[in-house]
Amino acid sequence: MTSTIRRIGFVGTGVMGAPMAGHLLAAGYELVVNTRTRARAEPLLAAGAAWADSPAEAAAGADAVITMVGFPEDVEATHLGPEGTLAGAGGPPRVIIDMTTSRPSLAARIHEAAAAKGCGSVDAPVSGGEAGAREATLSIMVGADSEDFDLARPVLETLGRHIVHQGGPGAGQQTKMVNQIIIATNMIGVCEGLLYAAKAGLDPIRVLESVGQGAAGSWSLANLAPRIVGRDFAAGFFVDHFVKDLGIALDEAARLKVALPGLALARQLYVALVALGHGRLGTQALTLALERLNGVSMGLDGPPTEFASGACQEPID
Repeated sequence: MTSTIRRIGFVGTGVMGAPMAGHLLAAGYELVVNTRTRARAEPLLAAGAAWADSPAEAAAGADAVITMVGFPEDVEATHLGPEGTLAGAGGPPRVIIDMTTSRPSLAARIHEAAAAKGCGSVDAPVSGGEAGAREATLSIMVGADSEDFDLARPVLETLGRHIVHQGGPGAGQQTKMVNQIIIATNMIGVCEGLLYAAKAGLDPIRVLESVGQGAAGSWSLANLAPRIVGRDFAAGFFVDHFVKDLGIALDEAARLKVALPGLALARQLYVALVALGHGRLGTQALTLALERLNGVSMGLDGPPTEFASGACQEPID
């Protein structure tokens, strides 16, 4: 541990936050955690973290507060609410590091509110999913003033492998929107390609061996396509959260007056997936919406199965 930061408040110990907080503990940081459901924090508490009853309490006496929560409204409440990190009687931390994917405009508001209290702020959303969080190989996109980035960087290096300062407050969130736009349309291609392969009577594993080594190769193809073939839809990143991200990206695109029809299509397909009741599955579950659209299920193995009389039954429980 080389940072001048010693004590960290960590808010949000879900699928991503829990392993990230664990890396900080392992690196020797003093950690105080707060999350909605204390039971989720129990492994961290057993490993030496302390508990805080609110974000304000997590921030009390901390050098930095890291947040990894779900939605922009959660970010706003965590930092700007009456029990937020900037509301504590003991004064704010030296720097706020929000690693949630959120609105660029909210990152700018937090920066202004933090600066008014003599606190730095960093928006540092990540890419790499649960595996990246678990293995500390996340790509971290940072928006911050230079001095705040320099303060936060050693902490971020504990959590990720690729840390890039993209610009001032909000620039990290804008970069994450680029990431999500690319992933969204790529996932359509991955799912459609596998559905086509199945309908054509090809062995999908052998297909992946070929196309994964060529120009079609991508992170999603390498990491999520095999899970689709194996009918593993467990969440490394929830569909519900991805729909949130794509909505933010579309709002930003409208503000920037840029037409992104592929992004709009991807969001509609993911919204359909939520309507089917699959919001808590991983983003690779997009294939279920496309299977339903085609009236088939690829099943666990073998050729795709037609739904009886065209009825769109659920492919999974």
